[in-house]
Amino acid sequence: MGIGCKLATLAAFLAVPPWAARAEAPPPDSWPMFRGSQALLGVSKVEFPANTFGPLWNFKTQGPVKSSPAIAGRRVFIGSSDQHLYALDLQTGRKLWAFKTEAPIESSPLVLNDRVFIGSTDGALYALNTADGKLQWKYQTGEKIIGSANWFKPANGAVSIIVGSYDYMLHCVDAATGKSNWVYESGNYINGSPAVFEGQTVFGGCDALLHVISLTDGKQAKEVEGGAYIAGSVAVKNQLAFYGHMENEFHCVDLQKGTNLWIYKDRLFPYYSSPAVTEDRVIFGGRDKRLHCVNLKDGKPVWRFNTRGRVESSPVVAGDKVIVGSDDGRLYMVGLKDGKELWSYEIGRPIASSPAVVENKIVIGCDDGAVYAFAPLMAATKRDGSAGTPRPTSK
Repeated sequence: MGIGCKLATLAAFLAVPPWAARAEAPPPDSWPMFRGSQALLGVSKVEFPANTFGPLWNFKTQGPVKSSPAIAGRRVFIGSSDQHLYALDLQTGRKLWAFKTEAPIESSPLVLNDRVFIGSTDGALYALNTADGKLQWKYQTGEKIIGSANWFKPANGAVSIIVGSYDYMLHCVDAATGKSNWVYESGNYINGSPAVFEGQTVFGGCDALLHVISLTDGKQAKEVEGGAYIAGSVAVKNQLAFYGHMENEFHCVDLQKGTNLWIYKDRLFPYYSSPAVTEDRVIFGGRDKRLHCVNLKDGKPVWRFNTRGRVESSPVVAGDKVIVGSDDGRLYMVGLKDGKELWSYEIGRPIASSPAVVENKIVIGCDDGAVYAFAPLMAATKRDGSAGTPRPTSK
């Protein structure tokens, strides 16, 4: 490749997608990272006119798929406990390439222009070409990476990637080279993904603290008592942080004041699921086998939807619908307005993965080792990539 082509490729990589400037929801044909956007809001611009879906394809890996998919350029990127990151064709589920790490992958990919970034339980963050899966660089942390990476680009700086590790550190590396920019030390494991907003990042950890960090230099801007271990990711909207913790509470924190705006309590079960946040509602799963919807302003319950298993999958809002998986082995679609079940599909094994929603498709992983894609029944034509046939339970 000539120097001109190399510079053009680098310029394309360093460019920031226009939707990302304010951490907005991505366009309907893209779901480039865990929870869809840098603020981790879990909201898609897709609006499904139909309530009944069928299987489009499924692709079998060799281990449970707890990773959540990222979708860009009509490709699905997802990790597996078989140690591989896979790139699949969105329409057919055909494997395009696979990259093997040195341990199972539970983290979810981040796709930015022509690269995909993935953390592994081998403790490394990998940067790969989206086209062919070739390794660009590898950055080693001191322990396993479970949470997904995020990214930011200062006004006069280079694109950077941030990721938490079980080495207690939040790592910031240069996206082009993988070289460390800064490291921030917390007091315990970092399990979730860091949210990015207004020149800062916020994350909760197993030290029971909410950390607000300047992206410029990795210095702490604020520290807020989290209430208990925070295993999921924090969503941020209008300087408000939303998260659940492992001692049965869900919090809304005013990041400017550093105080709780409200606390939601229901039954004595932890919250591991990360929330979806709309203009007026917050939706999250619980180990009480319920999907909860509360009012954004005051945390008062709007509705609760009962499943038959823990809800550790993180919900996605698409128009007037909410999509989420459950440990009962079903993928659910419920109405955002009232929490009434619109459709469900029985896969049969627990679903800890969270859905990605693009175009007219829903893609999600399952503990049975497969990745599933669904589409409205008129568009769905199953392409069998694994043993077993899921059973529809549409209503």
